[in-house]
Formats: sequence, C-alpha cells, structure tokens
Amino acid sequence: MSEPTSPIDPLTQMMQNNIPETVEDMRNLLDGFGAMLNGGLPEVGAFHPKVAVEGLPPEVSADVVVPKGDGPFPVLVYLHGGGWICGSPTTHKKLAHRFAEAGYLVFNVDYRMAPEYPFPTPFEDCVESIRWAARVASQYGGDAKRLAIGGDSAGGNLSAAAAIALADDPSVDILAALLIYGVFDFATMGTETPVPAADVPPEMAEAGPKLMELMIGSYLGPEAERQSKLADPRVSPIQAAHRLPPSHIVCGTADPLVEQAKVLAETLSKAGVDHEHVIVPDMPHGFAQMEFFPQARESIDRMVAFLNERLS
Repeated sequence: MSEPTSPIDPLTQMMQNNIPETVEDMRNLLDGFGAMLNGGLPEVGAFHPKVAVEGLPPEVSADVVVPKGDGPFPVLVYLHGGGWICGSPTTHKKLAHRFAEAGYLVFNVDYRMAPEYPFPTPFEDCVESIRWAARVASQYGGDAKRLAIGGDSAGGNLSAAAAIALADDPSVDILAALLIYGVFDFATMGTETPVPAADVPPEMAEAGPKLMELMIGSYLGPEAERQSKLADPRVSPIQAAHRLPPSHIVCGTADPLVEQAKVLAETLSKAGVDHEHVIVPDMPHGFAQMEFFPQARESIDRMVAFLNERLS
C-alpha cells in the first residue's frame, strides 16, 4: 500500500507554475497570493494603515486595526511571515482583521527585511515596535496591560525571539504568544523529513532546499558566517524557551515545520511553561490565511480562545 499524501495547497501550485529563484520572485509571489486571500475583509471599527513606529526609520510602520465597540481592548502585536525576505501587513491584512473582529486592537508590523536588512535588524525592529505599541495602545482604545504577541512562519520566529528579549523589560508585559508554524531552532532547519504531497513534480521538490537557503542565507548570511548565530536566542528562540510567556503553538501535519513545533512544545513542557500545542491534520504551511480550508477559521477561533483565557 502506498503512503497517503497531503493535497497541494494553492501557494504550492503557484510556485509550481513559476518556481521563484530570487528574493524579488518570492516577493512578487507572496504579494500575488496575499491579494487572493484578502477579499471579503471582516468589518472592524477603524483601520489606520502605515502608522509610523516612533524611534525607527520611516520605512518601519504598522497597520493599526481597531475593533468595533468601546475599549479598552486587549492588544495583539502581529509579525507577518515570509521567510524574513517577503510579506507585509498587506499580505496578512485579512488575518489581522480577523483578530480585530474578535475584539483585539491589532498592530500589524511592517518590519525591515533581508537581504537589504539582515539579522539583527528585523528582530530589532520587531522588539522596538512592540515597545512602541505598548506606549501608544491607549491612543487607539487599547489596554497595554493586556498585550500579546503573535506571528506566522518567520513571524513566529520573530515573535518568540522578541518575547524572550522583552521578558524582563519593565516597559512592556507580554502575557501570551501565538506561535504559528514558526522556526524555533535554526540548527535543525533543513533536516526535517519532507512532507509527501500529491503530484509534486521533481523540479518543485528540488527547488525546496534552494528556496530555504535563499531565505536563511539572506537573513543570517553565508553558511560559514551563520554558525556562530545558531545558538543565539534572538535567532533560535528554543535556546531560551523557558522565558516565553504562555504560548499557543500550531502547525499542520503537511508542513515540514511540524517538527519544530513539536520540539518547542516538548521544551516548554520540560520548563513548566504554560502552552497549548495544536497539530492540524493535513494542513500545509500558511494554512491559517487560507480560509477555503475550514481548519483556518477553526484555528483562528482557537487562538482567540487561548488569548481570551490569558488576557481576561
């Protein structure tokens, strides 16, 4: 009997049709895919695009999404995914609106990205953006005493790393983290068992490692230079996972990063850190934005419930 396979998601299908080879290719691909996903935005109270993050260069900003109703609202600082090289608040606009629809004041951060701005700039932008969001949340009806961090993929990595860095910062108190199919240990990146998928052509399978190297190399530099960074918790937050706040870790079984999620959950269990580890059968990387999968909304609802319990 042959091994069961997972269905190919639309993003993979787009990549098959035009396999990206450069950072610009990846940016164009994700921008196009994001446009497909952002139709039918849920209603919110107000939307403030590209609000400058005080203290950082003008290219660092945040889309501020205000819930309906009267505050004060709990706050979610969201860090988008895209392999540290692509993505934006625009590609993740609907996801941010979903959390605002659920009653959260969302700061959807547009941090600088590699290769123009390699590590540590994206990480530092995110840390400073969280501090800024805590300072200005009340201007948008938010309650900075009820603040959470969240992000997907590269944003999951940055969320965990930033939460650890701010664990003892008196200016901000992060009460919970949403860590959505993130990278938590760079030392094991690329060693995960490939997830079988239906009808993936050989050229697509061969492109995977090249795309991984494009992202990691852009963020951390050539392999010879990155080895010294792998144990840095700003890069591999699993190195200081005991400093994480209560965390919701979610990943699909059709995602190669499912092992990263599993190991982080095991590490948090050993450290006695409050967490929730959710494995979603058959879901690919990026599925929380793919609302044609019912599991996307189900997972968002579960994340909201987790936040509500920790930020009430």
